Amino acid sequence: MCKHKNSGLLRVFVYGTLKPGEAYYECYCSNKIINSTKAYVRGELYALPQGYPAMTQGSNLVYGYLLLFANNEVLNNLDQLEDYHPQKSMSENLYNRKEVEVFDLENNSLGVAWVYFMSFDQISQLKGTPQFDGWWSAQGKSIS
Repeated sequence: MCKHKNSGLLRVFVYGTLKPGEAYYECYCSNKIINSTKAYVRGELYALPQGYPAMTQGSNLVYGYLLLFANNEVLNNLDQLEDYHPQKSMSENLYNRKEVEVFDLENNSLGVAWVYFMSFDQISQLKGTPQFDGWWSAQGKSIS
């Protein structure tokens, strides 16, 4: 379980519909969140025509938020939303979850957090388009 040093908090980096102001934030996060910090991770971001983003591993910056939760059960709900099933092989999941290092906007490490990745093959099948600025929003606004 991805926890901050002795804090007992669940740490999840979100870059799409789970960000504050996006479609699933209210339902899955808002009343369970302890803290939210604008942040980035390394990866490649894609917008999918289905109305949500995906990211792969990579070296570009993907912007979003580091969310802290007191209750680890939140992760089960997020796994269901993201169609991630730990007992299945990676190719059977829509997204796969792994721990990555997260940075604040001043390039300071915030430690590790869970993030949901999609394979490049799945992104290609879903006709994803690269988001070179590293920011996705259903409203099209930027991180600044």
